[in-house]
Amino acid sequence: MAVKALIKRVVPESKAREMIPLFRQMRALAMNQDGYISGETLRNLNNPEEFLVISSWQSSRDWVNWLESAERQQIQQKIDALLGGQTKYEIYHYGFSE
Repeated sequence: MAVKALIKRVVPESKAREMIPLFRQMRALAMNQDGYISGETLRNLNNPEEFLVISSWQSSRDWVNWLESAERQQIQQKIDALLGGQTKYEIYHYGFSE
């Protein structure tokens, strides 16, 4: 069953120029992963430092495989270092059971 992964990050304006290429690199790699369906990056209108990434995957296993992949973790470490903390993830599935 398809799932959506939600990733929320607060990116200070002073870090935005450095962060955008990392977002793009992460998306480009994700698009080549098994089970990837789509993704989008949203910026909060009321708080422009807050970004929400929503990606759709064919299954939770596909998402976890991507989450744990070495290539993703390499970029994620750069993001966490830049932001000074760890990124938080939430995963949702459609309906009442997977």
